[in-house]
Amino acid sequence: MIVPRTSRAEIMSKLRKKIERRIPIFIASAGSGLVAQLLEKEGADCINTFSGARLRANGMGTMSMLWPILDSNKQTLDYTREDIMPAIKGDAFICACLNANDPLKDMRMVLQQCKDMGVFSASNIGPSISYVDKDSEIFRVLMKSGITLQHEIEMLKLTREMDMVSVGLAFNMEDSIRMVEEAQPDMFCFHAGTTKGGLKGYDSGETIEETAARTEEANKELRKIKPDVILIAHGAAMENPVDAQFMLNKTSVDGIWTGSSTERLPIERAVSETAREFASLRFPNS
Repeated sequence: MIVPRTSRAEIMSKLRKKIERRIPIFIASAGSGLVAQLLEKEGADCINTFSGARLRANGMGTMSMLWPILDSNKQTLDYTREDIMPAIKGDAFICACLNANDPLKDMRMVLQQCKDMGVFSASNIGPSISYVDKDSEIFRVLMKSGITLQHEIEMLKLTREMDMVSVGLAFNMEDSIRMVEEAQPDMFCFHAGTTKGGLKGYDSGETIEETAARTEEANKELRKIKPDVILIAHGAAMENPVDAQFMLNKTSVDGIWTGSSTERLPIERAVSETAREFASLRFPNS
C-alpha cells in the first residue's frame, strides 16, 4: 500500500478554487476506513479523524471522549495510520483532530508523526476545552490543572509553522474570537453544539434557524478579524442535507462540516432497517 501524499499548498489551492467557484467546501469526520472511503468517493474535500469519531464508530456518543477512557492522541494517530490512510485515494485530504493539552506528548512530535503518515492538516478538537461550559466547576478545575485554550492556540500556530493547514474550532463567541485573533487559522468552524438525532444525539431544543443565527453572528465578528479565513458550519440542529442547505442559504459560511450526520445517523438507519428485514424472515409454511 502506497499512501498518497499532498501538501499545504495543494490543499489550500483546492479550497480557494472551490470558494471562487461558489461551491461549498465539504468536511466530514470518519471513525472507520469504510466510512472514509465512501465519503471521499462521494466528494468530501476533507476527512477528519479524531477520538470522538473512533468512539462513535463503536456505538458511543462523541462526547464520551471527554472521559479518561483512552489516550486521545494515540487513538487518533493509530487509526488514522492503520484504518483511514490506506482506505483513501488522495482526492480528499485528512485533518487530524488532536488534543493539544496532552501532558505526555510534545505536540511538535505529534504533528511530525501526522506529516510522516501523509496528514498535512490538524485541528484542536481532539477534544477542546471549549467543549466545557465556562461557568461550571469542572471548567475551573481543568483550567487550574493546566488544561487551557492557550495550548490549543499554540498548537494551531505551530501547525502553520510546520507548513500544515490549521483548522480552528470553538463553541462560543469568546473562544472563537480569541482563536482566530491569536492562532490565525486557515479554516475555522464555529461549533454550534452536539448534533441532534439518532440513538446518541443530544437535542437542546434549538431550531435550525437559531443555529444559523448563532453561527452567522460569530462569522461576522471573525471576518472582521481575519477576512480571508475559511468559515465552516457544524453541529446542533444541522442534522441532515436540508438543514445544511439552510445554513448555506442563511449564513456566510464557505462550507459545512458533518460528523454524526454522515456517519452515525445514516449507519444507524441503514443497519436497523436492513437488520429488521432480515429478522422478519420466516421459513415457508410457518
